[in-house]
Amino acid sequence: MTVATDASASAVGHPRRRYAKRSRRQWPILYIMLSLLAIVFMFPFFWTISTSLKTARELFLFPPSVFPESPQFENYARVNEFVPFFRWAWNTVFVVSLSTLGAVASASIVAYSFARFDYPGRELIFLLTLGTMMLPSEVTLIPQYIMFNKIRWIDTYRPLIIPAYFGGGAFNIFLMRQFIMALPRDLDESALIDGASYFTIFAKVLLPLCKPVVATVAVLGFLAGWNDFMGPLIYLNNSSRFTLSLGLRYFHLNPGQMGGMPSDHLLMAGCVMSSAPSIVIFFCAQRFFVQGIAMSGIKG
Repeated sequence: MTVATDASASAVGHPRRRYAKRSRRQWPILYIMLSLLAIVFMFPFFWTISTSLKTARELFLFPPSVFPESPQFENYARVNEFVPFFRWAWNTVFVVSLSTLGAVASASIVAYSFARFDYPGRELIFLLTLGTMMLPSEVTLIPQYIMFNKIRWIDTYRPLIIPAYFGGGAFNIFLMRQFIMALPRDLDESALIDGASYFTIFAKVLLPLCKPVVATVAVLGFLAGWNDFMGPLIYLNNSSRFTLSLGLRYFHLNPGQMGGMPSDHLLMAGCVMSSAPSIVIFFCAQRFFVQGIAMSGIKG
């Protein structure tokens, strides 16, 4: 009986060992493929950094040089000599901070309503909210512009900030609703027994537990606002009010600001500086970002 058991275990064990050996043999191939793909995807960013450190003469060398002959770190400071780069950076920080705050605050309140309260038409309203995700932004662009023009908000930051305080976006609402629904209702009931109001439950019980999804919504909102080009293009006219995405495009289309000299190396320096905050914030919040996505039930 023991011999039969050992034989059956051996028969079962051999395929597993063969699979493990085959997997170990495949690991180097997978690592090589991933490394090659990483190089391919990182090369444009590497080329941007390399170009930002070159002189104007090196821009026209053929074949092009991969590395600068002598890194020109002063290119980063020279950008502000020709365009108000730091002014644009401050404008972007101002707009993105306020719009992200509004999106997080309003989306969390709406998601709390959908997740914890039962009222007539709740599911229909939620489906209509999700339905707005299928509506392209170009469809509402003209009506929004006419509305903001009538209330004299054109060439101000209000169209870029105020709408975020009215719901925060369907995807943010959905993400936070899923997260709140995963929290046990016993927490709400215990707080109600202790005499807490619904707003107190939301602010002092549920919201502290929602840090991962709040961080996720904040990161997504920050990245969307920081890289937004269409909104500033439509609503801002004065170059002193430009955000970085629109300002860099303005810099690219107006080479006369450098007296006809090539400006691609300075443009690349501006692109590197404008992308740095997004990269830093994403890596700092990556742990919360992954946790927020995983705990919200959104899996690929």
